[in-house]
Amino acid sequence: MTTDAAPVSESQRIVSLDVLRGFALLGILTMNVGAFSMPAAAYFAPTVYGDLTGLNGWIWRLTHLLADMKFMAIFSMLFGAGIVLMTQRAESRGKPATGLHYRRMGWLIVFGLLHAHLLWYGDILYWYGMCGLVVFLFRKLSPKWLIVLGFLSISVSSGIMLAAGASSGHWPPQVLEEVVKELKPPPEAMAEEVGAYQGDWLEQMSERVPKSLEMETSTFLVWAAWRVSGLMLLGMALFKLGVFGGERSRRFYATLIAVAVAVGIPVIAYGIHWNFATAWEAPGFFFFGSQFNYWASILVSLGWVGVVMMACKTTSLSVLLRPFAAIGRTAFTNYILQTVICTTIFYGHGLGLFGQVERSGQAAIVVAVWVFQLIVSPLWLRHFRFGPLEWVWRSLVYLKRQPFKRD
Repeated sequence: MTTDAAPVSESQRIVSLDVLRGFALLGILTMNVGAFSMPAAAYFAPTVYGDLTGLNGWIWRLTHLLADMKFMAIFSMLFGAGIVLMTQRAESRGKPATGLHYRRMGWLIVFGLLHAHLLWYGDILYWYGMCGLVVFLFRKLSPKWLIVLGFLSISVSSGIMLAAGASSGHWPPQVLEEVVKELKPPPEAMAEEVGAYQGDWLEQMSERVPKSLEMETSTFLVWAAWRVSGLMLLGMALFKLGVFGGERSRRFYATLIAVAVAVGIPVIAYGIHWNFATAWEAPGFFFFGSQFNYWASILVSLGWVGVVMMACKTTSLSVLLRPFAAIGRTAFTNYILQTVICTTIFYGHGLGLFGQVERSGQAAIVVAVWVFQLIVSPLWLRHFRFGPLEWVWRSLVYLKRQPFKRD
């Protein structure tokens, strides 16, 4: 007997997936706050803008070691897991999943474009929607083949970066000069960026739109399409292996943590040393210095998965984890809410603090946003079935207005 396709009910939810998604969303803000508040070049080359001494330096190092690319990796893997979960449940009802999935991705792409061009260039929804169009085709492969294809895909963008770096010595001087200027902009270029974001919403467009287009074209084709797709494939495999459902042993999750601590973090730490030892020389730090974190971040992200799954397997922590699960259930809304809060703080249509807050101040803002979302998300779900953007997305995908308020 078949039934109409519908969003997953509360009784069907996998709590550990929600907790991990909420944890990853909060973690993502530790990196995004720098892109919200400082010139874009500072995200890749921290020495080009802002103080790196004392507490500010320690904050940058800790976030680079523990957060940079790690929480985005978890989020990407969970997205792949979600594709498998959604299609399995649709097909178990006797309903084809293909149309449902592609409507879901199509609307996600639309939301991503609106988010990037109207609010903040650092959007990842567009990337996820585009990659989701392709990885869906591989969802029925065995975990072994998903892992093989995942790492092959991830290696493509790494290979492109290494090849570009190796060939940079043969580039025409004017091309090399332009690349260096983009990676380490002169003070006047950064001052222009600061001025634009301290201006009103229309004035911000001069910076936001070109960066959004770059993220959606060259950055996507050279880097994101390969890494994000590869991580989604890994996520499909890990879901099928029971890793995200807390189904593996404590010893398994402890091993993930141990590998992250013993291998992942030291490799990233060496990458930090390498970049500072070479004075963040461009373009070397971008093509070569980034590779340490590019690969080791996957190990650290799996270590974080181990930490969260161990917590989920500990009954005494269940009450503390509920707010994280609530954030995970409203991740789309909370992701956009982070943008709204931070652009209001840093952009000219709000407080206009862009370029004026050091990394220590950024960290304090992150903690304040965390507290707010951890309090508000559970309260919201007491009265509503979904986050507001989840409700809109689901209604569009399922071609039917979904129930919103609780009875």
